[in-house]
Amino acid sequence: MEPLDINKEFGITQDQARSVSVEQIPTLIHDHREEVLRGLLENPHFEELHLCLLLGRADLSALLLEEIARQKRLITSYRVKRALAFHHNVPQTLGLGLVRELHAHDLVALSFSPSGSPALRHLAEELVLASLPRLPPAQKMTLARRGTPRIMGALLTEGNSESLPTVLDSPLLNEGHVLRALARVALPVRIVTAIADHAKWSHIYSVRLALLRNLQTPLPRVLAFLPSITTPDLKILSQSSSVPAKILPHIRRELANRLQHGKSHAKNLRREG
Repeated sequence: MEPLDINKEFGITQDQARSVSVEQIPTLIHDHREEVLRGLLENPHFEELHLCLLLGRADLSALLLEEIARQKRLITSYRVKRALAFHHNVPQTLGLGLVRELHAHDLVALSFSPSGSPALRHLAEELVLASLPRLPPAQKMTLARRGTPRIMGALLTEGNSESLPTVLDSPLLNEGHVLRALARVALPVRIVTAIADHAKWSHIYSVRLALLRNLQTPLPRVLAFLPSITTPDLKILSQSSSVPAKILPHIRRELANRLQHGKSHAKNLRREG
C-alpha cells in the first residue's frame, strides 16, 4: 500500500490513522484533530515512545487522556503513567490512581509541579510523608534538597543524621517547623543539639525560648542563651512548669543577678556570650 499523503489538510481519517506506517506516526502525533489521534492509539505500530511524545502535548483533552488510560497495551509502562499523572488536563479520578503508582522522586516533583491540580499535588506530598520511615538514607538526602516545606518539617522531626544538616540549611524550613519540632516531648537529643548549634536557628529569639523549655538542650547552650532573654520572659520562665527542673536554677540565678545588678549586668553577660 502506498504511503498516505498526510500533508494535505483533512487528508487522513481516523480509520486511515489506524493503519499508517511507523514512519508516518511521528508526523500524525502533531495532528490537531483528536479523532486522528484516537486512530493512532489503535495502530499496531504505535508504541510507548510515540505515546510519551503525544503526552508531551499540553492541548490534549481530558476525554482523550481517559481513552489513553484505557489502552492496556500501552498503559503498563511507568513512563506513560508518569506522563499521564503530570499532564495538567488529566481527570482528577484518573490522576489520583496514577499518583499512587509513582516513585518517591516523581511524587516530590509532582508536589512542586505548577501544572498539577491541587488535589494531585496534595496526594503526592501525603504519600511522600507516609513513606519517609521506609526510605533509605540516600532518598532522604534527595528529599532534603528538593522536598516541599511540609516534607522539610517531617524530615526535621525524624532527624536522619545524614540529611539533618541539609534540612536545617534549607530555605524551605521555617520557624514554625522548628518550633513545632522542639515542642515534641520525645524529640531526639541529636536534633535538639543540632538546632541549638545551628548558626541561623540558634540566633532566633523564639527558638531560643523553645530550646530553654526542651529537656534535651545541652546545658552549655542554655547558659549561653540566658543573657539574651528579656527580663519579663525570664520571670515567666522561672515560674513555668514547662521548663525542665535542671534549668530552673540557672534561670532564677540569671534573673536574681539581673534584678540585683540592673541592666548593665545583663549587657556584660551578652558581650561575654
